[in-house]
Amino acid sequence: MGCFPCLQLSQNNAKKRPKSRFSSNLRPAATKPHSRQQPSPTSRKSSVEAADNKDDNGNKNITSQSFSFRELATATRNFRQECLIGEGGFGRVYRGKISKIGEVVAIKQLDRNGLQGNREFLVEVLMLSLLHHQNLVNLIGYCADGEQRLLVYEYMSLGSLEDHLLDLRRGQPPLAWSSRMKIALHAARGLEYLHDRAHPPVIYRDLKSSNILLDEDFNAKLSDFGLAKLGPVGDKSHVSSRVMGTYGYCAPEYQRTGQLTVKSDVYSFGVVLLEMITGRRAIDTSKRNEEQTLVAWAGPMFKKQSRYSELADPLLQGDYPKKSFNQAVAIAAMCLHDDASARPLMSDVVSALSFLGDTAEPVIASPVTPPSPQAARHVSENHSDEVNKTERELAISEAKEWCTKSRDQQVSEGSVYR
Repeated sequence: MGCFPCLQLSQNNAKKRPKSRFSSNLRPAATKPHSRQQPSPTSRKSSVEAADNKDDNGNKNITSQSFSFRELATATRNFRQECLIGEGGFGRVYRGKISKIGEVVAIKQLDRNGLQGNREFLVEVLMLSLLHHQNLVNLIGYCADGEQRLLVYEYMSLGSLEDHLLDLRRGQPPLAWSSRMKIALHAARGLEYLHDRAHPPVIYRDLKSSNILLDEDFNAKLSDFGLAKLGPVGDKSHVSSRVMGTYGYCAPEYQRTGQLTVKSDVYSFGVVLLEMITGRRAIDTSKRNEEQTLVAWAGPMFKKQSRYSELADPLLQGDYPKKSFNQAVAIAAMCLHDDASARPLMSDVVSALSFLGDTAEPVIASPVTPPSPQAARHVSENHSDEVNKTERELAISEAKEWCTKSRDQQVSEGSVYR
């Protein structure tokens, strides 16, 4: 039996699925700059530049372009305020045009004293150099001049899902139901690619509305891979990791134990989908205590289909197909199941979202058990923890290992995973 029996998506009769700004609220794991000796100008060479050279097997780890700091400063008119399009714990993001490639791009300048450090920078460059999918943001290049750390992405003209769902400007129309489901499907496809088609699999670990970027047609792409982690391989059921991510989106079992699986991403997807259904933030301290955590507030309404309508974003004013809405609620509830083993795979979620509107009414979703206060405090405490040198080096080593394995797999199969 599939994970969505209510949607009649058994493997025997399922249709073939179609191919497939940056901000941070409560991003944990603040990292302090680590001390190191200042290299001489002639010998200075960043670890990214070193990784860009051939490895022991003669393969290059990084395929993205390297830009000088001067080039990026010119592209953003010396990082002027009017070019600023977003900022968060990692630093700031600017819109600019790089003359030598003739493209408008988004340039993320990492704050050396911020929450995203050299470890996240290296992981993102190394992984995105080989991860290619239409629902993952394209990394064009990077800058590692001296102490400067900048990432250059394709420019997504409509910003983030958060901008259109949770941070509406005065007079800005709410996001239509059809656009919300389109974005949900695209985000699900991006995660499915990371879990099922990347080799080894990758756990995204930081899915949230601000990390889903939109182009002018509301096509969605996942961004910000600084916290990505290699998934379990072989007979391993999980990988152990220090708890990192964004409070309100982390799976409860990951918060409690630090054991990370692809089902952790499924839970985070359920939170984002619930945000799209309700128009509410995962965590909103401006609301009454019992409504501050979105999953806990929605839990009682998941138990009765007659209460599903109470979850609807008031800004939609009832303008959505009831059957599609009920199915979306059922999918969110299954993704948010407290038991990780009971959650669907992202491939099942993609199938379910692809068939929205063409299937029968859903059955009553399973109740959701919200994360315990102790687990929530555990994540909060980790916000101020410092990533030690051993852990940072391990993360970089894992990313490089992933690049090598992924490239070897591509060579052996004669193809690139897209």
